[in-house]
Amino acid sequence: MRYKDYTWPHNPETYTVEYRRQVAAHKVPLGGWCLQDLGWTYRIFQGEGTFAGEDAYGEFQALAEVFDQPGPGLLVHPVWRTVSAHFVTLELLEEPLPDYVRYSFSFWEDGAAPGGGLTEVAEESGTASGGGSTASSGGQTAVYTVRKGDTLWGIAGRYGVALTALIVANPQIKNPNLIYPGDQVRIP
Repeated sequence: MRYKDYTWPHNPETYTVEYRRQVAAHKVPLGGWCLQDLGWTYRIFQGEGTFAGEDAYGEFQALAEVFDQPGPGLLVHPVWRTVSAHFVTLELLEEPLPDYVRYSFSFWEDGAAPGGGLTEVAEESGTASGGGSTASSGGQTAVYTVRKGDTLWGIAGRYGVALTALIVANPQIKNPNLIYPGDQVRIP
């Protein structure tokens, strides 16, 4: 197994992959509920392992230095598919010895990595359909096509705009809590 520039001397003894899906519940007038599938969220890769032999604690310290590095990195494992992930936890499971260290770890998949979903399309001003009477005078407006699992809050955060400004710029979205794949969102 490898993460960033660190390669394990041997693969961890146990590991699991947890898949997650986010679902929203909406109350329907006059009773009942409607569930909306917001798509998958990050996967969690976790496991346990040991370092044994001469300088086992030194090996754990090298792994801890990688843990201290900020940002995501490439996680490569012979069974999992290669993903961009954040190193989220590293824990000693018992008192370390110079020649034996038992540890656990977890990584969270980074969905914002390249190929993670955002695409920006330039639209010439004045060509927007929908009968609007205003056109921006800057020449170009960014337009984002909604993908499964997107929220206006998430789109606003990724583009660095206020959520209220995003809502005002998109009057075609009647309920800001319900956007659908294929919707066009103008970025102010």
